[in-house]
Amino acid sequence: MVLSAAALAAGALGGIAQTKQKEHVQIPTVAARPEDVSSIEAIVHASYETISGGVGVPRQWGRDQTLFDPHVRFVAIAVDPVSKETKTDSFSEQELADDTNAESVRDGFVEHELGHSIQRFGNVATVLSSYEIKISATGKAAARGVNIFQLYFDGKRWWILSVVWDEERPGNPIPAELLPKN
Repeated sequence: MVLSAAALAAGALGGIAQTKQKEHVQIPTVAARPEDVSSIEAIVHASYETISGGVGVPRQWGRDQTLFDPHVRFVAIAVDPVSKETKTDSFSEQELADDTNAESVRDGFVEHELGHSIQRFGNVATVLSSYEIKISATGKAAARGVNIFQLYFDGKRWWILSVVWDEERPGNPIPAELLPKN
């Protein structure tokens, strides 16, 4: 986050939908950190922080889970380079953890925000958050794109309801307003 948000998986880790069996990740139940869920900016920042880490560093799946509504959906948008067909892959938080944990711990996966834009109406908000993913094992940037977070405020704290992302590619650059100002 988000993830990816994440942005985990779609291109940087070889895609979510793979045929090999994934190990089930036991996600511990922990209390939400008040500083993670007190504002829109804080919860988006926490979502990037929880899924990121160097080679061999465990992901913070318990903390990650505290950020999301129990019915959260993650949706990766990808364009097939050959057919140019747009494809989607939708999954739950448990599926995200199961599908990405082994590779992200083995290779190191760091996703950070480049810039964002927030639109809020009452207790709902949408955040467009540009990101860059680096794989620690290679030290190289693996992908950039935009995460779209949908959030709500329940009167006490913020919750992420969904994260949808698309990667930057020729003909689909990150908008200038979502890039860092120099």
